[in-house]
Amino acid sequence: MAKKDQTTDAAREKDREKWMARFQVRLVTQPGVDRAVVLQAVKDVTAHCADTGEHPRTAFGDPDTYAVQAAARLVPADRAGRARRRNGVVDALDSALKGARDIAGL
Repeated sequence: MAKKDQTTDAAREKDREKWMARFQVRLVTQPGVDRAVVLQAVKDVTAHCADTGEHPRTAFGDPDTYAVQAAARLVPADRAGRARRRNGVVDALDSALKGARDIAGL
């Protein structure tokens, strides 16, 4: 019986780690998110799960959706707006450069 419990615990821990990894990857792609925001969000999730014993999926749902929500909560609106504008400019330049390379045959 104990071996089965260990296997179940190991599978639960691996699933928790996958959820956290996916959450972090999705979080860093959000506009304005920096290291401090990621650390705070991970700390919040970890503390909640440690206090309640809940799995992050049970407590917070889909990691992608929760990452967007956490970024909206933790990133100041002005910083997120600046990051969105900067990303838009970079995307436009990248597209123009790609078009120029296509024309030049590079």
